[in-house]
Amino acid sequence: MEMRVPIEKKLALTVQEAAEYSNIGQNKISMLLKLPNCPFVLFVGGKKLVKRKEFEQFISEKMNI
Repeated sequence: MEMRVPIEKKLALTVQEAAEYSNIGQNKISMLLKLPNCPFVLFVGGKKLVKRKEFEQFISEKMNI
């Protein structure tokens, strides 16, 4: 039996998980991750993950993306 960690308990999310979690499209999240000084990008080798708490903070401070 596979144990899955709920999204709200994960420290880092894939682009797909972040899109499902935030209702923001994967393409938009990928574009945001490419911005200089993106506060919620985490590089793991060649893979980009989304730091959940920083992503939540980023969204809460924005009126439009």
